[in-house]
Amino acid sequence: MTQPNFLLFITDQHRADYLSCYGHPVLKTPYIDSIAARGTRFENFYVATPVCMPNRATLMTGRMPSVHGARGNGLPLPLNSNTFVDALRAGGYATALVGKSHLQNFTGAGPIQKRAPARDGDRVLDVEFAEAKKSAAGDGHYDQEFPARWSAGRDFAMQLPFYGFEHVDLCTGHGDQVGGHYYVWLKSKRPDADALRDPKNQLAHDYVCPQAIRTAIPEEFYPTSYIADKACAWLDDYARTKRNDPFFLMVSFPDPHHPFTPPGRYWPMYRPDDMKLPPSFSHGNRPLARSVAWALAQREAGKADTKGQAPFAVNEREAREAMALSCGMIAMIDDAIGRVLASLAASEMPNDTVVIFTTDHGDYLGDHRLLLKGPAHYEGITHVPFIWAEPGARPARRSDVLGGTLDIAPTILDRARIQPYNGIQGESLLSAIDGDGLVSGRDCLVIEDDQQRTTCGFTSSPRLRTLITPRYRMTIAAGDPYGELYDRHNDPHEMDNLFDDPSHRALRGALFERLAYREMELADRSPLPSGRA
Repeated sequence: MTQPNFLLFITDQHRADYLSCYGHPVLKTPYIDSIAARGTRFENFYVATPVCMPNRATLMTGRMPSVHGARGNGLPLPLNSNTFVDALRAGGYATALVGKSHLQNFTGAGPIQKRAPARDGDRVLDVEFAEAKKSAAGDGHYDQEFPARWSAGRDFAMQLPFYGFEHVDLCTGHGDQVGGHYYVWLKSKRPDADALRDPKNQLAHDYVCPQAIRTAIPEEFYPTSYIADKACAWLDDYARTKRNDPFFLMVSFPDPHHPFTPPGRYWPMYRPDDMKLPPSFSHGNRPLARSVAWALAQREAGKADTKGQAPFAVNEREAREAMALSCGMIAMIDDAIGRVLASLAASEMPNDTVVIFTTDHGDYLGDHRLLLKGPAHYEGITHVPFIWAEPGARPARRSDVLGGTLDIAPTILDRARIQPYNGIQGESLLSAIDGDGLVSGRDCLVIEDDQQRTTCGFTSSPRLRTLITPRYRMTIAAGDPYGELYDRHNDPHEMDNLFDDPSHRALRGALFERLAYREMELADRSPLPSGRA
C-alpha cells in the first residue's frame, strides 16, 4: 500500500527496559508486547537529547535541537518550522494529536537563563534587538499550552493546525496535575476536580519516595483514561465517516513522568520488594562519576531539591518505591493502548495502519542511586524503546541498527511516500524494518544537551555533547575538562569511567575525531542556495 495510516503511541520519561518485550523481569505490558510481536523492535535507539521539549521537537522535525531552535526546555519550537505532520497533512493525511504535545511552554515559571545586563553607559536598544533574530511573535501564538489559557477550566480555541495537527485534544503537565483540554473535561465530569487533585487530599499510604502521591482521582477520570477515551472516539468517528484520506494519529501519554501518581488499582499493582535494584546502585570501590558524587553529597547535606525537576540521590527504599509506582503507571498506559488497539481492530482500518511505539526520554530510576533526569547521559535516560509494526501479520524482528528519535520523521515520510523537506537530518529506518540490515552504514549518533539548570556538579548551565557508537559512549561539556568514556560492551552499567585512563588516550582521540566529523555532518543545510552569487 502506498499511503498507510499511522498510529503513533508515545510515553513520557519511559526508559527502554521498562517494558516486558524489552526484558523487564516483573512488569507486564501485553498490549505493547503485541505490537512488538508483529513488528520490528529496535535495541539501540537513542534520543537526540534527554529532555522533553527539544526531543519532542526533534521527533516532529527530524532535526537536531541545535538546528530546530528548541535546544532545551523553555524554548518553544518555532511555529514557522516544518514538521513531518505538516508534510503529511499537505500530502492528504488527516492529522490528530490526543494527549501531550509539549512543543511550547506549559508552566508559569520564568526562565533561568537571561540576557547579560548592559554595561554602564551602554545604550539599550529596543527589545527587538535582544536576540540574534527578530521576535517570532508575529509567527502565531506561542502561549497555547500556557496554564493561564486553561486554568479557569474553560475551553480555549487553539490556533489550528498546531504544528501540523488539525485536531488536538491537549494535555499539559504531568501525573494527576495535567491541564489543557483534559482539565476542562475533568471539571465538567467532576465539580470536585480541584479537591481530587490537591495533594493534601491524597489517599493514605506509607510510601516515603519523594513525589509519590496516591491520587484521589478515580481511574476512569485519570489523564491516561481520558487519552484512551479521546483516541478511541477519534478513531471511531474517522471509521464511521469512512473518509478516503489516510490518517496520522499521535496518542501521547504524560505518564510515567513524575510525580508518581498511579490511580486506583495501579498503585499497589507492583510491590517495591519485587523490584530489583540496578547493578549501578552500588558502586562498590569504584570511583564515583562527578554527577553521582555531587548528588549523594547534596542529599547527605540535606540540600537536595527532591520536589522539582532536577535529579537527586535516593536510598534503596525510595528507589524501589519509584520503580514500583512507575511500573503501575506504565501498566495503566498499556491497558489504555489495548483499548485504542481494540478500537482500531473494530474498524475497517487495522490492515491499513502502521503502529509505532516510542517515548521522549527515560528516567534514572535508581541507576547510580539517581532519580529523574539531568545532564548525566546514562543509558537510563538516553536509551528509549522504538517499535514499528507494519499492517497485517508479520514475524517479529529485532534490529541492532543504531537509530534514534532523529530518524522517526524521515522514516514516516518515507513510508508515506512523501518527499522530505530540505534540512531533515535523520535517516529512514525502513531498510532495517524490512530486515535489509544497516542504515547507510551509520556508525555513531550524537546526543545534545543544553540545560538551564545548574545541577549535577556543574558550575554554570551545562552544554553537553555525547557520542554513541556500537561499543562506546563519550560525553564532554563546554568549557569543562571533565569527561566520561564507557565501554558499553564490557561495562554496560557505565561504572568505570575511562576518560582519563592513559591506556585509552588513543581511543579517546579517535572518538573526539568522530564526534567532530559527525557535528560537521549535522550542521544545518537549510535553506538551499538561491543562486551562485
